[in-house]
Amino acid sequence: MSNLLEDGKDLEQELTGEPLGKPATGSVLLHLGLGAFVAAWYVLGGYYHSTNWGGQSNGGAISVNITASIPLPTNQPPNDNVLATDHPSPAPAPPAPKTENHVDQTAIPIVGKPVKPQEKREHKTPPVKPQKPTNRAEYGEQAANNLPRAVTAQTSPGPTSIQQGNFGSLYGWYVNQINTKMAQTWNKFEVNPATPKGARVYLIFTIHRDGSPSNVQLDRSSGSPTLDRSCLNAVQRVDSFGPLPPGYNQSTLNVSYYCEY
Repeated sequence: MSNLLEDGKDLEQELTGEPLGKPATGSVLLHLGLGAFVAAWYVLGGYYHSTNWGGQSNGGAISVNITASIPLPTNQPPNDNVLATDHPSPAPAPPAPKTENHVDQTAIPIVGKPVKPQEKREHKTPPVKPQKPTNRAEYGEQAANNLPRAVTAQTSPGPTSIQQGNFGSLYGWYVNQINTKMAQTWNKFEVNPATPKGARVYLIFTIHRDGSPSNVQLDRSSGSPTLDRSCLNAVQRVDSFGPLPPGYNQSTLNVSYYCEY
């Protein structure tokens, strides 16, 4: 029964609200106190601020004293060297050009004193500039040839020799024709390889008006039978060296020819 009464009292206390008078009064008093503290701080702070900066003046400007000895910052560190000076000495003047020592040629030389030989100056010749080539032919700048043109144009050295008058000088083209024919018909493979190099065999033969050869003979042997025979066979293989020149007034032409191995 007592338990039921206690439970009922607890339930009544839970259902009954807590009183709000005391907490509300405490909160109001706390806020009023904070407001009074802020107002007092504002008044006192404003009083001291006006005394320190503005003084008794009515304006709000700040008094400033101007001074001319304010040190300015510098980019260079101070020089603590005792030898430093604010007035450096100027740069030295450039050296004067050297003058050549003039030797008095009329002075009497001192015996025993060495004389310095004078330097010989070489005279340099200027380089020759090459001439610019021109795209044109130059005529008449070569000495003329005093030799007859017919003689110089028809002279043809070779193994063929003709002793009849001046046939070789007048008809050099025909002599070249004989050399060409013999070179075409001579077969060196007929010569023994043991034949010494430079060996020669001389032949003589006759060419008729139609150019056919005849009377082929050995004039001087080379010492190699195969070389002699191959040269004779070369003349016999030629059907015709070509008709003799019309200006040649004889019917035959005697020819001396050699084959060289």
